[in-house]
Amino acid sequence: MEEKKTVKVFIEKTTEGYSAYMDDTPLGYSCLGEGKTVEETISDFRAAYQEMKSFYEKRGMSFEEIRYEFFYDTASFLQEYSKAFSLAGLERITGVSQTQLGHYLHGRRKPTKKTIDKIQRGVQEFAQELTAVRFA
Repeated sequence: MEEKKTVKVFIEKTTEGYSAYMDDTPLGYSCLGEGKTVEETISDFRAAYQEMKSFYEKRGMSFEEIRYEFFYDTASFLQEYSKAFSLAGLERITGVSQTQLGHYLHGRRKPTKKTIDKIQRGVQEFAQELTAVRFA
């Protein structure tokens, strides 16, 4: 059995909510998801993928199944998780200043690759700490 390709699906903030779209791929198809929340958007993307698969099958066309991984742009991540983390909290977790994070959140600036990596590393380390927590 051939291993499925992995395709990046980007989640971005829009004026209406969020969108999820596939990275450029050599596939013969593409899928898009939209929603007011990230959860709705991912669900809509998955439904669009299944609809595309069904469309191909009904027409007897070959459909290349894929694995997909979701990626946030920095502004969308900050927007989605601002209800759980303050900018002050994210500064402590990531080492990136509240001022910089605010610029990214509101789209006034785009972070460098180095800053994106710093934010991701800090968030992932924090997530690992949380998964180690046990309550008595």
